[in-house]
Parts: sequence; C-alpha cells; structure tokens
Amino acid sequence: MTIPGSVAATHVDFLVLGAGVAGLRAALSLAEQGTVLLVAKDAVAESNTHYAQGGIAVAMDGDADVALHLEDTIAAGDGLVFRPAAEALVQDGPRRVAELIEWGARFDREDGDWMRTREGAHSRARILHAFGDATGAEMGRALRERVRTHRKVRIAERQMAVALHQQDGRVVGADLLDESGQVHSVRAKATLLATGGAGQIYCETTNPAVATGDGLALALQAGAELADMEFYQFHPTALHLAGAPRFLLSEALRGEGAQLVNERGERFMRRHHPLLELAPRDVVARAIVQESVAGDFDRQQEIYLDMRSVPGVAWNERFPTISAVLARYGLSLTKNRIPVYPAAHYLMGGVRTDLAGRTTVPGLYAAGEVAATGVHGANRLASNSLLEGLVFGARAAEAMLADTALLPVAEDGAIFASECSMLAATDADRRFAAESTTRMQQMLWSAAGLFREEATMRRALAELETMAAELRQRCRAGRPWREGLEAMSIAAVGRAVLQCALARRESRGAHARLDHPKKLAENENRHTLFSLARGVHFEQW
Repeated sequence: MTIPGSVAATHVDFLVLGAGVAGLRAALSLAEQGTVLLVAKDAVAESNTHYAQGGIAVAMDGDADVALHLEDTIAAGDGLVFRPAAEALVQDGPRRVAELIEWGARFDREDGDWMRTREGAHSRARILHAFGDATGAEMGRALRERVRTHRKVRIAERQMAVALHQQDGRVVGADLLDESGQVHSVRAKATLLATGGAGQIYCETTNPAVATGDGLALALQAGAELADMEFYQFHPTALHLAGAPRFLLSEALRGEGAQLVNERGERFMRRHHPLLELAPRDVVARAIVQESVAGDFDRQQEIYLDMRSVPGVAWNERFPTISAVLARYGLSLTKNRIPVYPAAHYLMGGVRTDLAGRTTVPGLYAAGEVAATGVHGANRLASNSLLEGLVFGARAAEAMLADTALLPVAEDGAIFASECSMLAATDADRRFAAESTTRMQQMLWSAAGLFREEATMRRALAELETMAAELRQRCRAGRPWREGLEAMSIAAVGRAVLQCALARRESRGAHARLDHPKKLAENENRHTLFSLARGVHFEQW
C-alpha cells in the first residue's frame, strides 16, 4: 500500500529509510516477520538504483568464478578492501541474483544464455544487464512490484527523514517531514538507513537531486561513526555538454570497445595504464583530467568517447537509454564523438557497519551506498554497487530480525512530540540555503574532487563551517524546511569528507593528494573513522 500524503504518528516493527535496491530488498525480508514502513524521499522509483546503467557484477559459474570476482574486487580497492566483506559480497551474490530472477527481473540473454559483458578492472565478462543500459531500473521494478503486493509493507513517498529518536542509547524511530512541511513521528524496533549516497555535495555529479547525504548526517547526529569518507568515486565518463545534465555514459560502452580520445584524436590511455580504457575508474578519471589540460592549449581540451570505428556492435540497440538521451542534444553513438568528463558518482565510505549492517549505535542499521563495510576499499570495482545493495540489504534485514526478536512494539500511546515551532522559513532563509548549497558544491568539487592538497582543503573547511553555523541558526529559528535541511546535510557530509581527506596523508585509489602523491605501505588496510565525538582517527581492519 502506498501512502500518498502525510504519515500519521505510526508504530511499526521496522522502519526502512530509502527505497533503492538495499531498502527494497531489506523490506521484503523484514515483512516476513513484522510490519514495515518503507520511506522514499521522492517518488519511490527515484533513487540512485534507478539510474544505474552498467549492470550487476556476479560470478555465476561456480567457485572458481567467485574466487576471481573476489580477487578483482580486492585488487581494484587498492589495499583497503576488508576481505571478509568482499567474501560476503561475491559468495552471497549468485544466490541473491538468482532470487531476483525468480522474482521477475528480466536480464538480457544471448543465444539462450545470460548476456555477460566485461567492464573496467574485471578479469572476465561477468556483468549482467537488463534492457541494454537500464539494469538498475529493471531491478528496482522487480523489487517494487513484490514489495507493493506485500500486505505488511507500507510505502511513504515524498517523506524526508529529519531526525532519529533515541531512548536509553538506542534508536527507536524517526521524524519524517512531508511535502506540506508537517513533521510526523514513527516508532520502530529497528531502523535501517538505505538512503544512498551524497553526490549532491559536488557541483558535478551523476546522482539525482535527492542524493544530499541525509542518512549520513542523521547517523552522525545519532552518534554513529562514518568510515573512509575521503574515498568518493568519480565516474570517468559523464556527458560533458553545456546545458546538459551530467548524464552517466556507462562503462559498458568502453567494455564494448569505445575509446577515449583527445581533440587530436589520440587514444591517450596508452600513456596511463596497460588496461587502457578498462583500467580502474580512478586511473581513467584522473587521466582524463590530466589530458584535458595537457598540450599547447590556452583552454581546457575536450575529451571524447569514440565508438564510431568499433565493428560488430549495434550501439543504439545495445544502449537504448543512452542513445535516446544523446539524441536530445543532436548526438549519436554511431556518428559522433561524445564529449565526456568525470563526475562524482559513488561514495565508497559511509556509516560504519559490521557485515550484518549493524552500526555503532544500537537499533540503527545501514546498507547499500550509505554504509561502509569496507567492501569497496579505496576504489569500487565496476558494477559491484547493485550487488552490494542486494547482498547487504538482505544481511541487514536478517540482523534486524534476530536482534529485535524479543522486543515488543511500542504501545500506541507512546507518540514522539515534535519540537519544531510553527514558523515558516522566510524567503531570505531559502535564498541563503540555495546560495550556500551552490557555493558548497563548487568548493567541495575544487577542494575535495579528483585532486586535493592541504591548503585548499583547510580553506574550504573553514568556509564550510561558517556556512553550516548560519544554516543551523536559520533552521532552529523556523519550522523544518527541506532546502535548509538538505544544505545542512551537504555541510555535514562535506565536513566529514574534508576531515578524512586531510587526515590521510597519502594517495590511494580515488583519493589523490598533490602534496602527498605516494601510497604508503603502512596504510594498507588502515581505515579512517569520523564521528562528532572523536573527530578523525585511524583503525586497522
């Protein structure tokens, strides 16, 4: 059942914040033993899952294939993958994908077998796709259809979680802000953060507008630890065209033979990595940036994805979504070089959890992109993200069920009181939030983007702290309002990214420091942890 508007004060067994693949998969397991409220910040289909084109990596050919997938994942993670997490991912993956197929997910077939392609840093073809380049959308559809028919799951759309409630040190529910500005309280035995990433902290991102890092900010306020926040993955090939959104151009294009060329038509990846266009994403992204400023140019050079001379690929049929978007701008995969440039794509860090989604705060769990199990290390292997949502969404649900088996649901009378006033945000407040958001996004792109150095990061951190203090004051003075709260989330996540990036005085994976260009052997498997209580510290996993 979908709740179209406000959520009245509610008591459920399980509260799931986020309706991407991790949240949907968790809700299905939770509903087998209790009532579930699944909360979507926008329409239930609007998540990073929906926009995931490339596919889902899964080892379908037995133990040897699983072992290879594990080694590829560890190699891509550049010395920071937590091996038990990667083992859980690749070992549970085939079962979870088979389950999804049984539930109606329609992956592409070729000659009667699953069509499998290869992407960057994979040693073999193991990527499943759906409808060419609509894998996330198809997985989301299959999961949503199953969730919608479950009598114990209610879906609340266009509700933003604005606070987590704690009782005796345990998270026992949350406040939700609806479209009309009303705040409603939900009490639950356990709460799952499946709110996705935070690409909107950057001005250049492939993420949808909802990805403002709210779950990360909520976890920090509740006292949870974040881990590895300096590792943000920048996808190498986002559409780079004036007036166009930074639309993702799937790595599968390069898997099918598309080449990266500069304005001279040179295939420049030969100078950067033996795997050429299929090198790890951090390598390709930095190579594009470096190439764009190389040579005798008084401006930034354009970089292109060129597939015009690749034989045997029906590009428009293989990539119908990408082809349709490019057509809006007068471009064609078969006729044009496509201008590309890196954009923020995926957070490898997040809320620290164990392998069952438990955070450092009792009653609070996390799964998917918002969580940090250590499975991705310093650089996520292509197409492991959808698999992560499936595997760890299910694992988190199992832990929530086990941990709360003896806990009763709160009585109907135990309603949380709202502490907000009835004052609306002023036009000046909204202008300040919009201007602050734009400034923070530009600042974080410059200071905490593909290349970083201490002086720039410290200046950005000081300016961000000033804006965050003003935002906090304005949000306290009035009734909760979405733009202000989203700006505060961006400030909180940006602060964590900068603090962790400053602490890691080396270059590793997606974290590249101009003032510390070497990778340090002593930092192998050494993770950054960040909390409001302790700031930044390191821990060996």
